[in-house]
Amino acid sequence: MSIESLGFILLIGLVAGFLAGKLVKGGGFGLIGDIVVGIIGAFVGSFVFGVLGLSAYGILGQIIVATIGAIIFLVILRVLKRA
Repeated sequence: MSIESLGFILLIGLVAGFLAGKLVKGGGFGLIGDIVVGIIGAFVGSFVFGVLGLSAYGILGQIIVATIGAIIFLVILRVLKRA
């Protein structure tokens, strides 16, 4: 993995985590927390989109998939936190 691709992954994670933190009740988790949530969200979103047979292309598509996955991840975390 090159430095450029790692930077790209971190950028997508940051944007997705930030957007998910704003869209889900509550707040963000700071820079590192938003990146972690966004990266985990990218995996969750890719899995969900794959199961549904959907695809996303380009940087905007990747941000959307990662953000949707991050929202799902945050909702699951909040449900588990309440339990």
